[in-house]
Amino acid sequence: MNPVSTRIITGDVARLVASYERVTGVAAAWANDDFAEIITPHSSLAVASERTVPLFSPGSARPATNDSAIIEFLVDDVDRLHRELADSVTDWVNGPTTMPWGNLPLLFRDPDGNLVNFFEPVTPAAVERFAGR
Repeated sequence: MNPVSTRIITGDVARLVASYERVTGVAAAWANDDFAEIITPHSSLAVASERTVPLFSPGSARPATNDSAIIEFLVDDVDRLHRELADSVTDWVNGPTTMPWGNLPLLFRDPDGNLVNFFEPVTPAAVERFAGR
């Protein structure tokens, strides 16, 4: 099994996709007005309209209600991204602070309130854990 995608359900696909394009620097691949993906070499972040939910099961997902999941991106330089995103991110949760497991995170909320973490492994053990990813 290989996790390859995370999907966010939203009430405003264009707004949320534009936000992720801005913070990741990756242009979205659009299937239609209800579905787009930010595709990276190892996985994708899909953004879908709430109109797609009934295709799976009516009421099974609700936009802008995430209080438990964090969408994480492995990055090369957290401090540089923190500076570069200063004008485009409006809801910072924390600035770069090394965690006990060796990652340097940069945590913020996207326009729907989902937690997003750009992190950089900084200790030797963390660097080794993510080598080759």
